[in-house]
Amino acid sequence: MTVSGRPFIPVAKPLVGEEEKRAVLEVLESGQLAQGSRTAAFEEAFAAYLGVKHAIAVNSGTAALIVALQAHGVGPGDEVITTPFSFIASATSIIACGAKPVFVDIDPFDLNLDPEKAEAAITPDTKAIMPVHLFGHPARIDEFTALCEENGLALVEDACQAHGAEHLGRRVGSYGTGCFSFYPTKNMTTGEGGIITTNDDETAARCRIIRNHGQERRYLHEHFGLNWRMTDLAAAIGTVQLGHLEEWNEIRISNAEALAGLIRTAETPRVREGDRHVFHQFTIRVSHGRDRLQQALEEAGIGSAVHYPVPIHRQPIMQHLGHGDFSLPFAEAAAEAVLSLPVHPSLNPEDVEYIAATINRLAGVPA
Repeated sequence: MTVSGRPFIPVAKPLVGEEEKRAVLEVLESGQLAQGSRTAAFEEAFAAYLGVKHAIAVNSGTAALIVALQAHGVGPGDEVITTPFSFIASATSIIACGAKPVFVDIDPFDLNLDPEKAEAAITPDTKAIMPVHLFGHPARIDEFTALCEENGLALVEDACQAHGAEHLGRRVGSYGTGCFSFYPTKNMTTGEGGIITTNDDETAARCRIIRNHGQERRYLHEHFGLNWRMTDLAAAIGTVQLGHLEEWNEIRISNAEALAGLIRTAETPRVREGDRHVFHQFTIRVSHGRDRLQQALEEAGIGSAVHYPVPIHRQPIMQHLGHGDFSLPFAEAAAEAVLSLPVHPSLNPEDVEYIAATINRLAGVPA
């Protein structure tokens, strides 16, 4: 597709090449398609990349969140503190465990969960805190780690958008129990899939049981679990992708730095000192006319997306379930202002310059 003689620039573009195709064919030819040796190898490689003892592969990022929460004993009557500004799975995974999501407002600096507001929301029913490393920027993870330790709470990191993000040189997903997604638009993909990361042996053991119908031994089900397993087909793709992740992350960071240096008419993403932002999304904030700007970008041949137009606590299902009858002003303001631009590794320098020049031309111009 071309617009005005230029190829259309999509907001996201999965990178899948001949290496992934060969890996999939090898699995097909082996006859071992379900969770097997390739899944185990992928788990070992991902754990080593993150610097943790265990990685447990599952079939989606949502599955990772549910299994991790269940492994920490989250269930009916429990509360889990989380952010209202994320994909809805950050909350529905809590509800799937029978627990209640408790939404507190975000830090306007980086749009992540505010630890001070989270601390104020702790009750005797609080079982866990689940910050989200939104768009690839680490939440204030040191503060959440201390908060959970002081209060005897589980720390479940929703790192579904933050593969390779770091705080002071330590990768997210290694502080508590990490949960990652490998959906096609993420910084790396398995087609569809997820993984749980932890340094705790007991948590890892429970995750492995829960993801496999609750059985420690074949056909002996002593725990509740479902089929959350990853296939060897997905793991084969993931192993190849993991080998390219750092290269792709560096390109994303370089593209983001170039965009931030060129864009003058919108607020570009902030990066807290000591953090490595891996830019799953490059999300600007527009003071007015966001939807009009998005339409104009489309007409100019630039894809964009709003992540997220409705905060979770304002979603109809949350209203229906009684989890959203309140206001969280920072999250609501963010939902009205954010717009994600292309930042993926397929961009060339001319694309980056064109995106920035188009934003400068269109953003901030009265309707």
